[in-house]
Amino acid sequence: MRKLILHIPHSSTNIPFFNGYIDDKEKITKEIEKLTDWYTDDLFATETDDKIITPFSRIFCDVERFSDDSQEEMSKFGMGMLYEKFDNGDKLRTVTSELRKSILENYYSKHHNKLLHFVKTSLKEKNESLIVDCHSFPNETLNCAVNKSTFRPDFNIGTDSFHTPKKLITISKRYFEELGYSLGIDEPYSGSIVPMMYYKKDHRVKSIMLEINRKLYLSGMEKSDGYYKTKEVVQGYLKLLKT
Repeated sequence: MRKLILHIPHSSTNIPFFNGYIDDKEKITKEIEKLTDWYTDDLFATETDDKIITPFSRIFCDVERFSDDSQEEMSKFGMGMLYEKFDNGDKLRTVTSELRKSILENYYSKHHNKLLHFVKTSLKEKNESLIVDCHSFPNETLNCAVNKSTFRPDFNIGTDSFHTPKKLITISKRYFEELGYSLGIDEPYSGSIVPMMYYKKDHRVKSIMLEINRKLYLSGMEKSDGYYKTKEVVQGYLKLLKT
């Protein structure tokens, strides 16, 4: 069976340090609660796959963003690699060049180097790699969302025209629809992470994103009655990808 690389970037609520942040911890805490992909480190957890679980909150450093703001679409909302604004547009923190350099070197780059290591190892051992980008999303559209669509499916897969084989899209669609779930394909979120070394260059590096609608498994920030059923569905999907 194929071994997966599980990329789980947004499950942590940890802020390593508060340099530059506004002096309103309660407001920051509420933003963390709003933007965290709650329990994805458990929903996607397996015993045999490689896992990269980011140990810090996305509002400290979002490893899914491009480090260069000129390449990052979300930077226009003040939510590039280093969030400077809340989802509602209010000021979150001031990012100096020194702070950016420090977080880039000590957090962002270390995370991506780990992902790169797993991909290189997989290519060396198996001549292929499959990254699963593991997320959840709110049933209500965020203010900063690029896609303001009101379509909020039960699950969504994000694809890349170069790195996501059509076969993966086909089996994903069949899997969720046969279980009675609605599935978005790049709707409301699109794309899937690939190390820049291989991006648009090496077809052996495959990637697909799975997003879970939080309405399926959360009640507020707590696990709902649907949690374990949702986990079972996610685990079944991961098994399918390994075949």
